[in-house]
Amino acid sequence: MWLAILVVMLAFAVSGAAYIICGFHRFSFLKKFGEAHPVLSWLAAAFLAAAVCGAWAIVNVSTVIVVMVHLFIIWLICDITAGIINKIRGKKPERNWSGAAALAVTAVYLTTGWYFAHHIFITHYDIDTAKNVGDGVRVAMIADSHLGITLDGEKFAEQMKRIDELDPDIVVVAGDFVDDDSKKADMERACEALGDIDTTYGVYYTFGNHDKGYYSEGYRDFNEADLRGALTSNGITILEDETVQAGEFLRIIGRQDRSVEDRASMTTLMADDAFNSAYKIVIDHQPNDYDEEASCAADLVLSGHTHGGPLLPAGQIGLLIGANDALYGYEHRKDTDFIVTSGISGWALPFKTGAISEIVVIDINK
Repeated sequence: MWLAILVVMLAFAVSGAAYIICGFHRFSFLKKFGEAHPVLSWLAAAFLAAAVCGAWAIVNVSTVIVVMVHLFIIWLICDITAGIINKIRGKKPERNWSGAAALAVTAVYLTTGWYFAHHIFITHYDIDTAKNVGDGVRVAMIADSHLGITLDGEKFAEQMKRIDELDPDIVVVAGDFVDDDSKKADMERACEALGDIDTTYGVYYTFGNHDKGYYSEGYRDFNEADLRGALTSNGITILEDETVQAGEFLRIIGRQDRSVEDRASMTTLMADDAFNSAYKIVIDHQPNDYDEEASCAADLVLSGHTHGGPLLPAGQIGLLIGANDALYGYEHRKDTDFIVTSGISGWALPFKTGAISEIVVIDINK
């Protein structure tokens, strides 16, 4: 299946590149130049297409592909729209207005996506419970920082100061804190910033599918042991299919990522009698086990992973094929509240066209 998807993506990329080059060649200055120098005019069109899309290689190759695909789709839509208008008017314009519109719309659209990826909002939820939570509990949650894409260590630390000012009782890091391309210095600075947050009950961390790295040892300049050491030395509690008591009223259950084949079931994790009266917060990086978590009477389940569907319509496709139980936001099933964050950053790409970057604040009230 993955081979078939790769072949389709490559075919789409090649078709898109060819279409964009043809679109540039329709501009009047290249048309006139092509009358005397046909080969050079096509080379010039290819150069312009490469300059517009390829300049993003400074970020990474994935970003180049995203820019090219968006420009291709928007240019195709503009050409179809222009064709309909020209047919109604009964004449063709002398200038390539559809091409100019495609470039302008793509620039505005991706600039907006850049803003939503880099500007971090604060999203607030109020949750009521019949259980005793004292005077209430404030939870601050982040996920999917993927250090190095939009946030380095210092920028991450600035956001932790914002969280500190929100006076949280508990801070949750719901996975994908780092990535394969993250740097050790950024990771260590980010761990220090997490440890500097003043909380009532501590900072709790679960691994996501990217944290331990997909590539071989030495690909990045730190390993899993370095990450664990930096977290624990800054007072951050790592939970891997483990449960801890937080204060008088709370139990925190941190699950291993869904990609771990032998991770414990919710039934196993909730077997302790101490769960009967405590308010139970489950940290599960991927929102993929809603039915079992609701059946086990978890009170609140916190997840990330989906990035809120960062590029339209990727997230919606993921829901259709059953990759996730939810894409973004709040949902209530049985007696369980579920929240999925779009993440404080994004994976691989500096754009979010279908979501925002956010810090989530949850006030749990009796």
